[in-house]
Amino acid sequence: VTVRSSGWEAEAIATGSALDEIERLKRDAWRRAVAGTTSPLEYYMHCRRMDLALLAQATGFSRWRIRRHFRPAVYARVNAGVLVRYSGALGIDAATLKILVEQP
Repeated sequence: VTVRSSGWEAEAIATGSALDEIERLKRDAWRRAVAGTTSPLEYYMHCRRMDLALLAQATGFSRWRIRRHFRPAVYARVNAGVLVRYSGALGIDAATLKILVEQP
């Protein structure tokens, strides 16, 4: 249905919905990271408003490898070079990536 609009109202609603979804994903990732069911990497990814595909593109890692790093036991063993690549893509210090900080 066509309605008279300058277009900005629809854009504002869509942007608001997208931001609400990002915030929900961030909260869910925080809860899982605190519970120890996911690594801090997933939380930091959502903090930077990234999804798996964007993080994969920014780091050069495959989505499969990043999902694997969401597992806390696997993430605890990643080497410094991998953390540096995540650090560059997320804009977070590599040392901070190893711990969970609510506001990175």
